[in-house]
Amino acid sequence: MVKFLSKNVQAIPRSGIRKFFDIAAERKDCLSLGVGEPDFITNREFMQAGIDSLLEGKTQYTANRGLLELRVAICKYLKDRYNLDYDPKTEVIITVGASEAIDISLRSIIDIGDEILIPEPSFVCYAPTVTLANGKPVMIKTYEKDNFKLTPENLEAAITPKTKALVFPFPNNPTGGIMEKEDIEKILPIIKKHDLLVISDEIYSELTYGKDHISIGSFPEMKERTIVINGFSKAFAMTGWRIGYMCCPAEMSNEIVKVHQYMIMSAPTTAQYTALKALEVSFETDYKVVNDMKAEYNKRRRYVVDRLNAMGLHTFEPEGAFYIFPCVESTGLTGSEFANALLDEQNCAVVPGDAFGESGKYFVRISYAYSMDKLKACLDRIEAFCKVHKP
Repeated sequence: MVKFLSKNVQAIPRSGIRKFFDIAAERKDCLSLGVGEPDFITNREFMQAGIDSLLEGKTQYTANRGLLELRVAICKYLKDRYNLDYDPKTEVIITVGASEAIDISLRSIIDIGDEILIPEPSFVCYAPTVTLANGKPVMIKTYEKDNFKLTPENLEAAITPKTKALVFPFPNNPTGGIMEKEDIEKILPIIKKHDLLVISDEIYSELTYGKDHISIGSFPEMKERTIVINGFSKAFAMTGWRIGYMCCPAEMSNEIVKVHQYMIMSAPTTAQYTALKALEVSFETDYKVVNDMKAEYNKRRRYVVDRLNAMGLHTFEPEGAFYIFPCVESTGLTGSEFANALLDEQNCAVVPGDAFGESGKYFVRISYAYSMDKLKACLDRIEAFCKVHKP
């Protein structure tokens, strides 16, 4: 049967995140810090709105773009939080998670051979999605010495006449790196000079620590060349509801929605009502649910960074998302060797850094979207492992 499969599909590697999660799930008493998913349950008031919509018989498709009232609420939210201005009728599409938004954005812009720039380390889906759309992913390495920011020098060096767009994944998974206002201002002249589109994945926008998220789409002359992608999974603890959205100028949105129409029709109706309630409650309570979860993540962040540094694993202090990206080179192991040996010897799972690109070779990713008790137990195992594996 393999002969019938697309060569593109066969060439795509299996997700390094899911590989270790699947292994851990099959091992008795294995502790895993591998999956980036909030351990919080979706707020009950949010959930009740979804339940009520079912009981009221709201079980049909919505408009292709999604519930208009949800799109209106999203536009209010984006203006309030990130100074972004969009028309809810023509510039917003509700998607099946941010992942669908990434997919349909790339499929809508790529012609065969187009090059798409992707900073790395970064989320595992970008490069395969570009490949599936018959484009060419071009990775731009980011470095800890630069706080894993995209520098203007590295961006400029990666651009060719075939470059069409830049994926902009900040706050970043797996590094926790962010791009501040002055960092973005340094790369804007390059983006404009080369007439690039930006696909800005802002799914972790609410999860920054000490510094507010700045959307690249909010800068002058950037709305017309930016697709902003966000969703409810991370900040609102709604991963299983699969609700995301994308915003861009109408002339582009009107074309992208065609891809969404043919492959999805519309995002799940019940989940849309749940997301609407999440925003309505957030407006009324000054984002209390989001801020309470963020405060807990911040406590975990500080704890994990301090523990890892104390045990000799040099650890960059993340300023966004809910991941830690320690360097394990001091153990004499690569990230992949470290993760495999830790699993075998301590029954503890983390994700090898090279799952997120070659520049993650000597790193591992640890998610702190887990309870403090579980974090402590896992870090105790990692500490015991490091005591054995000292060069």
